[in-house]
Amino acid sequence: MKYIVVLGDGMADEPVSEIGGMTPLEYAKTPAMDSIAPKSEIGLAHTIPEGMKPGSDTANLAVLGYDPEKYYTGRSPLEALSIGVPLKDTDIAMRCNIVTLSDDNLPYSEKTIIDHSSSEISTEDAAVLMEAIQKELNNDTYKFYVGTSYRHLTIWDKGEITELTPPHDVLGRVVGEYLPQDQYLRKMMEKSYDILNNHPLNIERAKKGLNKANSIWFWGAGTRPALDSFEGKYGKKGAMISAVDLLKGIAEGTGMHNIDVPGANGTLETNWEGKAEAAVKALLEDNYDFVYIHMEAPDEMGHQGSLERKIKAIEYLDSRVLARLIEKMDASGEDYRVLVMPDHPTPVSCRTHTSDPVPYMLYDSTINKSATWLYNEKDAAKSGNVVEKGYTLMGRLLK
Repeated sequence: MKYIVVLGDGMADEPVSEIGGMTPLEYAKTPAMDSIAPKSEIGLAHTIPEGMKPGSDTANLAVLGYDPEKYYTGRSPLEALSIGVPLKDTDIAMRCNIVTLSDDNLPYSEKTIIDHSSSEISTEDAAVLMEAIQKELNNDTYKFYVGTSYRHLTIWDKGEITELTPPHDVLGRVVGEYLPQDQYLRKMMEKSYDILNNHPLNIERAKKGLNKANSIWFWGAGTRPALDSFEGKYGKKGAMISAVDLLKGIAEGTGMHNIDVPGANGTLETNWEGKAEAAVKALLEDNYDFVYIHMEAPDEMGHQGSLERKIKAIEYLDSRVLARLIEKMDASGEDYRVLVMPDHPTPVSCRTHTSDPVPYMLYDSTINKSATWLYNEKDAAKSGNVVEKGYTLMGRLLK
């Protein structure tokens, strides 16, 4: 038996009036999902423990079968594992986004945050800007590291956990009340605007109609994680396919193999087919038992508030990943089980994560049954199946 998770980050949503009160998942054309839904178990899963903030960090740990209340020590330490940054017990890791603030003459605290991803900046452009940040802000206490796209890392030597606001939670708002209470962190953010706003690369980006990547933004602080081995925990040899450092870091921490796919970048223009092909190869040729395929695009489109592009991301996941997987696995003659789900909702109406339960679909190629439901939030709720502790779903998949 082979096991696959197809994870559409932020894919779940709320009813949208522009599409007749349907959700994007309900409205999207998803023939591959439709073909297996009547043969599958569907339901709702709570991936965010009560009292914890909804994020891809806690939620993906849960989907992978790790209780966030036990294993979660912060988002950025997981990303540090992916980047290859060693963490001491006294280190604090922080996410360092490159964001877009309003380009005006107002004081920094009165500027508005426009874009948490700076027009989904390329890693190549971001590396140039992070080099300027490193040159000006690196010191014995704070070190800056290049990650992927807009997602970078700061290590604070002998630091402390401090309350920091995710930038995607405050899009379109004046930043003042969301800045760090720690004055040195705040000063570095202010200084970064002076370094970046008129950087030659940002001048060129503005000419091209792209958002300037003109400020750093700290959030997601945490300490060095201690995750159990996935193979030791579940007895399965696993691989991760993702474009983002968070998921790669979780894989590193759990001893799973990271598979890098050329052109996989976490956007709507990612290499969807390449991810599917890499998963099939890992399962059928490279002797892996389990593959976790993570697609970031639905989440990014939710943060952008783009209904049209979120629907397209879901349709791409269906036609360019899931359909290809089903076709290749069926043709191989191997028995397999597929779990399709989001980690959390990212509704286009609020452009940030919520803690609502998410729909899951568990398909087993060896079981022939027929139901009347399709895979979406409404049918999942009607099914009556509720998984109160999302991290137990992995055991259900791998049984």
